[in-house]
Amino acid sequence: MKAIIFTQYGSPDVLQLEEVDKPVPTDEQVLIKVHAASANPLDWHTMRGAPFMARFTFGLRKPRSPLLGADVAGRVEALGKTVTRFQPGDDVFGSIGAGSFAEYACANEAILASKPANLSFEAAAAVPVAALTALQGLRDKGQIHPGQKVLINGASGGVGTFAVQIAKSFGTEVTGVCSTRNLDMVRAIGADHVIDYTNEDFTRNGQQYDLIFDAVGNRSVSDLQRALSPDGICAVAGFTTLPRLFQHMFLGGKKVGLMDTAKANREDLVFIRELLEAGKVAPVIDKTYPLSEVPEAIRYLEKGHAKGKVVITLEPSSKI
Repeated sequence: MKAIIFTQYGSPDVLQLEEVDKPVPTDEQVLIKVHAASANPLDWHTMRGAPFMARFTFGLRKPRSPLLGADVAGRVEALGKTVTRFQPGDDVFGSIGAGSFAEYACANEAILASKPANLSFEAAAAVPVAALTALQGLRDKGQIHPGQKVLINGASGGVGTFAVQIAKSFGTEVTGVCSTRNLDMVRAIGADHVIDYTNEDFTRNGQQYDLIFDAVGNRSVSDLQRALSPDGICAVAGFTTLPRLFQHMFLGGKKVGLMDTAKANREDLVFIRELLEAGKVAPVIDKTYPLSEVPEAIRYLEKGHAKGKVVITLEPSSKI
């Protein structure tokens, strides 16, 4: 099968489309014929082995796994011996850790769910990592509940577009922070208010929020504390520099803190699928690239200006 692999850390130039062995599912896994995947910051951090401390997980001198790609949507082709939830021919989606930038991938049945009936494979592939990050940040770290005033910093990005919509589904009043060119889109996906960060600083306009979900991580702890109500919470899901990361890790306290890495699990995927099928949440897709152009997709994502998600589809010549 064809797959994107990398054997050393570096720029998108290290990514190569190669012929590799088709994976074989273990007892608890299913083999998925991949129809679509999507790119996430996780992918380019893994590709570059950055920040350096991440290499203790990815591999110190070179990547432990040559495969890339977490989000997947596709059709089950084969089952491991103990799989009970799926059958060959079922359409599934989920976050599998690594290996979705390929014609086939394996995943444990416990981290997959049936694909939303109203979504294409491409749309479904845009969902898992970003939507799980938004849901778990808002619900678990942020303790979201109806009636709150919620601000989403980075509302136009892959995670932010899901955070706006998920926060609205909880019955909150949502303010989205984004650039001028994305104001209309953020309104269209449900934000009650929008702030153009090029013209207004949400941490200095006198407004306070019960919950801030920061998908960017570009503000100091003191900035975020100033924008929180007395009992407010800020969940930080990203960071722009290592100093900013360490500041949030060690100085945030109970009010401002990094959320845990999103955990792939079937229960939360099913929750998100129900929101998708009810029309309460919809993925925003900026660009679509064929499998052979994954390096270009990652290069575009690294620039930090993607509006929603970047999706990877298999080229016609790769479809079997």
